[in-house]
Amino acid sequence: MEQAEQVKLGRILLEYIDKDERARSEAPFANPVRDYICRDQADRERELLFRDHPLILGMTGDLPNPGDFFTNDFAGRPILVVRGKDGKVNAFLNVCRHRGAKLATADLAQGCARTGGSFNCPYHGWAYGLDGRLLGILDADAFGEVDRPTLSLRRLAAVERNGFIWVRPGSEKPFDPDTLLGALAPEMAAYGFERYSHYQTRTLRRAMNWKLVIGTFLEGYHIKILHRNSIASMILGAHTSFDPYGRHVRMAVPRTGFRTLREAPEGEWDVLKHTAVVYALFPNTVLVWQGDHMETWRVFPGATPDESVMHASLYIPEPALTDKATRHWDRNMKILLDTVEHEDFPLGEDMQRGFHSGAQDHLLFGRNEPALAHFHRSVHEALCLQEA
Repeated sequence: MEQAEQVKLGRILLEYIDKDERARSEAPFANPVRDYICRDQADRERELLFRDHPLILGMTGDLPNPGDFFTNDFAGRPILVVRGKDGKVNAFLNVCRHRGAKLATADLAQGCARTGGSFNCPYHGWAYGLDGRLLGILDADAFGEVDRPTLSLRRLAAVERNGFIWVRPGSEKPFDPDTLLGALAPEMAAYGFERYSHYQTRTLRRAMNWKLVIGTFLEGYHIKILHRNSIASMILGAHTSFDPYGRHVRMAVPRTGFRTLREAPEGEWDVLKHTAVVYALFPNTVLVWQGDHMETWRVFPGATPDESVMHASLYIPEPALTDKATRHWDRNMKILLDTVEHEDFPLGEDMQRGFHSGAQDHLLFGRNEPALAHFHRSVHEALCLQEA
């Protein structure tokens, strides 16, 4: 975040703290329960949001060297993402063109994997280069003549920009991440995430709709109740800001020491040091700036509307090369996971079950929960759904 924007945000948050206020929308928003349980809507989301729409599948730090790769099946198609010998990121369908076997498996939870220069099919040994070209066929003479250029791996559109690795799961149709981010693009670039190192990723599966997971991060209203024994003492959740950027959202939550900014001239303010900044990057990525490091939550629908799967990742400003650094980041990862795993997600799973009870047709998002309303309106707009 650029300094001028930090000062602007700092002024807003200080005013909220002084006035015991927060960002508010014009009116409460009624969100239909069908958003979380309707199979037809879930199918439409998969097609429009997780196949046609470019997604953030990783960060630059996930693929530090040529030959590094990871795989991802969560968007509904088997995807292979690899850094080529030229340093560029490539994405392909993770399917051998001979008989359809999966070429590689490397979930980010185990860290990126590395290949020397090719991917070899585990079924018949066909070999593909880091650029997707078919390099070799076992017993080629016996197999018979084939048109090798037409049997390259199916390429998907992939762009690496400002530390983010974007992939369009459904096709090779080109896209521009800056256009997707709109007015938020310069702010994302200012963080310098391309210099950050991947520390750890966990793969989590929960019995709750993917949008319910996203919503966990989009309001501070619940913090002093649900998190009263954990993070509530660290942040001022009642004084959150809200800024929409197209379909994206920025929500900032001041930490308890935020008032100390006043001890320095505005030009020296380090607002980011005293703030948790939450970005919901449409459709399915939540990025949380945590003062000196960054966490991401990349959330995908499960097999039914009642399931989701996600990558929870921690990225740090420099590699953890000492025992002291490892202990420090292990503690941060534990806080990251414990809060949601022991408090947010169990309650979310209870909510998901409750959605099937018929107790209500809509959920009500208050004026003090504008980011939630904005996110769901954005989903409705992308799906061309009529609001009830």
